[in-house]
Amino acid sequence: MSVTYLTQEGYDKVRLELDELKTNGRQEAARAIAEAREKGDLSENAEYDAAKDAQGMLELRINELEKVMATARIIDESQIDTSKVVLLSAVKIKNMKTKKEVQYKLVSETEANLKEGKISATSPIGQGLLGKAVGDVAEVQTPAGLMQFQILEISV
Repeated sequence: MSVTYLTQEGYDKVRLELDELKTNGRQEAARAIAEAREKGDLSENAEYDAAKDAQGMLELRINELEKVMATARIIDESQIDTSKVVLLSAVKIKNMKTKKEVQYKLVSETEANLKEGKISATSPIGQGLLGKAVGDVAEVQTPAGLMQFQILEISV
């Protein structure tokens, strides 16, 4: 069983979603199934089939979140070493080809959100940056080809 490393914020977000799905999500799914069941013959009731499918997807998501919670380890951001790129590092990088600078925070897959500038440490760019120090050039094989990024700054 692999460990899922989370920030306190990420852990709280997963806990909140799980609680919401277990309470309101399950109630809503049960209500939808009951309404569909009242409409007659279940063998030809597309609404009933859709409600059962939605319930199955809900239970799948609950199961996934429970696995994350069972293996979660909260990382104290104040203990992070900023001499090299590690999980939860905020990294400012420069694309060597385009000279464009961007900043990402390396997080677990569960917390990854590109709109917030959070990328998964298991993504190709995340893996390429891990272990690098300021000034190093990371070569990353992406679907678009080989890319080079210079590490400009590492922070928390």
